[in-house]
Amino acid sequence: MRLLVCGGAGFIGSTFVRERVRVHGDELTVLDKLTYAGRRENLREVESDIRFLQGAIEDPAHVDRSISGPEEFIVTNMQGTHVLLEAARERGLRYLQVSTDEVYGSIETGSFTEESPLQPSSPYSATKTGADLLVSSYFHTYGLETVICRGSNNYGPHQYPEKLIPLMVLNALAGDHLPVYGDGKNVRNWLFVDDFARGIGHALAHGAPGEVYNCGGPDECDNLTVVRKIIELTGRDESVIEFVTDRPGHDRRYSLSSAKLAATGWQAQIRFEDGLARTVEWYRDNEWWWEPIRSGAYREYYERHYGRALKA
Repeated sequence: MRLLVCGGAGFIGSTFVRERVRVHGDELTVLDKLTYAGRRENLREVESDIRFLQGAIEDPAHVDRSISGPEEFIVTNMQGTHVLLEAARERGLRYLQVSTDEVYGSIETGSFTEESPLQPSSPYSATKTGADLLVSSYFHTYGLETVICRGSNNYGPHQYPEKLIPLMVLNALAGDHLPVYGDGKNVRNWLFVDDFARGIGHALAHGAPGEVYNCGGPDECDNLTVVRKIIELTGRDESVIEFVTDRPGHDRRYSLSSAKLAATGWQAQIRFEDGLARTVEWYRDNEWWWEPIRSGAYREYYERHYGRALKA
């Protein structure tokens, strides 16, 4: 296939790009603004196999952070989605929207299905919800072939360290404290990023136009248990855990049913124990990738967010 991958230099996007190049031999163009989490380094292994364009999707010419600065998410997720939809409609293209389980809000028991009501609780998830509704409207109004794929909490190599798992892994490796929000009992449905990349591609190839497909991980685990597993894998002890004030709008539990996507032939292949071990090993072996982040502007963000400086 010929694919335009927007945000393809980010964590999930670059994993999808590498998978499509290596496994499928697709012809890919990557469009990325290269903000804090979009990095050319993420595409280093396939740089010669793709076409790269630096730019913003909201420009027709070419979750923590959402709490402190929601404006950029409104522009990217709403205005940017509109620009892409219009471009796809003009050219008669198939359009896939990568979304998130956060659009459903929190669930105490059971799992969300594609028919569950949308109840976002943060500025980020609200803009993702708005974008999903806009995508659906283009199918119903204009007949554009749209598919929405909603993923659960992704983890794995190349993830920017503001997220729980890379944050804890890198802090543990560096000898820093491990800041845990609230009581650490927030439960997430963990999905290895390679499985989500395959899920996106599967929904693109096999999903019915106008439909939504949830792509959830095979295992659920609360944040504190995740942190303790990371401590074990990095040889630290639990004295490094530091409970910090919970963040605003922090959903208690996410859980996705993937039955609809599984019915088309997709299944998660990586269990959480194996995926987490692989992730810790990757960060341990790839200091070249994360050292510039921890020595740059990220240090200021971390100190402002957690009230404590990282070790040098």
